[in-house]
Amino acid sequence: MIHPHTQIGFISDEVGFGVVATQFIPAGTITWALDELDQEFTPEQFNAMEQVYKNIIDIYCYRNKHGNFVLCWDNGRFVNHSFNANCLSTAYDFEIAIRDIQPGEQLTDDYGYLNITEPFRGIDENTERKIVYPDDLKNYHKEWDEKLLKVFDKIPQVKQDLRMLIPDDIWKTVKSIAQDEMEMKSILENLYVESE
Repeated sequence: MIHPHTQIGFISDEVGFGVVATQFIPAGTITWALDELDQEFTPEQFNAMEQVYKNIIDIYCYRNKHGNFVLCWDNGRFVNHSFNANCLSTAYDFEIAIRDIQPGEQLTDDYGYLNITEPFRGIDENTERKIVYPDDLKNYHKEWDEKLLKVFDKIPQVKQDLRMLIPDDIWKTVKSIAQDEMEMKSILENLYVESE
C-alpha cells in the first residue's frame, strides 16, 4: 500500500504520470508496505499467461527475492524510477523516504533493486549511472544500505500512517535497529538468485 498522502499526478511529457506527495512526508516515513491485497505470481503462472497480461506484468510488477512477480493493487505501481530516488526499499517488505519529500514532489524508487529482467536506459538525471541493469542490486547494495541507515533511526520517531501493515515482530526489529541494538539486514536480501 502506498502512503495515503499521495496521488497520481502528471510529471512531464517524457515521464508521463507518477506518484506525488499531497503533504510533507519526512525522512524515515514508510512510504509503501507490502499488504494482503498485493498480488503475487510465480514464474510458472507468468509463463502461462496470455501476452496481454505478460505486458502488464512487465510494466507494473517487481520481482521479489523468490523470483515471483508482485503487482501492487493501488497507486504504488505508478512509482517511477530515479537514479536519485527519494525512497528506498528495505529487507523488511516496506520502503522508506530517505530524505524529506515536499508537497507536489514525486516519490521515486531506484528500479535497480527490483530484480528487473532486462536492462533499460533511464531518463538522464545528470548522474553517473544511465542504465538500470539486472545486477544493480549486487553492485549498489552497500551504497543503498548507507542511505537507509542514515534515516532508519527516524522510523519509530515520525508518524507512520502505514504502521498497521507492519507485523509486530518486524516493528520490534525496526525499533531495535533504530536503537542500535540490532544490525539492519542489507537490501541485498531482496536479490532474486535464479537457480541453475
